[in-house]
Amino acid sequence: MGFNCGIVGLPNVGKSTLFNALTATAAAQAANYPFCTIEPNVGRVAVPDPRLGALAKIGKSIKIVPTSLEFVDIAGLVRGASKGEGLGNQFLANIREVDAIVHVLRCFEDSDITHVEGSIDPVRDAETVETELMLADLDSLEKRLPNLQKRAKGGDKESIAAVALMEPIVAALTEGRAARTAIKPDDIEAAKRLQLMTSKPVLYVCNVEEASAATGNAFSAKVAEMAKREGAGYVIVSAAIEAEVSQLPEADRAEFLEGLGLHDSGLDRVIRAGYGLLGLITYFTVGPKETRAWTIVRGTKAPQAAAVIHNDFERGFIACETIAFEDYIAFEGEVGAKTAGKMRIEGKEYVVKDGDVLLFRFNV
Repeated sequence: MGFNCGIVGLPNVGKSTLFNALTATAAAQAANYPFCTIEPNVGRVAVPDPRLGALAKIGKSIKIVPTSLEFVDIAGLVRGASKGEGLGNQFLANIREVDAIVHVLRCFEDSDITHVEGSIDPVRDAETVETELMLADLDSLEKRLPNLQKRAKGGDKESIAAVALMEPIVAALTEGRAARTAIKPDDIEAAKRLQLMTSKPVLYVCNVEEASAATGNAFSAKVAEMAKREGAGYVIVSAAIEAEVSQLPEADRAEFLEGLGLHDSGLDRVIRAGYGLLGLITYFTVGPKETRAWTIVRGTKAPQAAAVIHNDFERGFIACETIAFEDYIAFEGEVGAKTAGKMRIEGKEYVVKDGDVLLFRFNV
């Protein structure tokens, strides 16, 4: 089960610097000119979760295996991308394939780094990219809708359903609103098949200068207001600082961040926010060999959660022994939790909760 976030934005806003820091590699070329990233770079990063260490200590596990999230570094969009400006068509195709959008916005002044619009205005930049995505979505739907409408008039049930889904979205896009504003909760899964870019959840990343990394600045404050209006998430980071941190030994990172007034890495916040953006949660398995985190979508039932480990676990699912993370810690492990009556046997209809420690019983 793979989940990914596409890192997008205008050229020279810090996308590739952020990606390099996220993956602690130089896989994406960070350079001061547009389109230095031609092919999307992909990196998998561990999702930081302090619960793993606590579980492993009690479980006396030899190793810890965190869950991970995929980030895709997509080259910079420019005004006119929906009509093929820059390398628009290729970039838009890459964005269609990701599950969520991490939109990096330049929130710092630097005369040495050019800005394609000639000035710093993150809200304008966000609107520029969103407009290009909306125009591309509208073009995609307008090409498909007429044939579906004809078939719907002939009584074709699938076409009738497709038209009912698409027409409100077309109306929203025509009015300058993102597709996500016109999609009902019950239609989310059907809408995903349309591969609309503006239906994807968005996280704004405000890339600020070092001095503003802890508190933000006037530019990031405007982004915060925009995110609140849209119901989107936002995170403040200094990509330059994060690039430095990613090159430090693990043991030195906390001290370096504290010296800058930061309690945790901006990258950790981006990863956690991206994870939440996708509606993901984590459950754990604990044993002497390893303590491991597993990713599922919120609302997943036990047999489908078991399938993340192996399909046979779902096929032969009998039940799962379930201990809440807090109980596992409070009663110092499986035996203590069982003795205290905190271990439950759950069946096929159980909806797995974030932090559950599970042991699956199956027979194939």
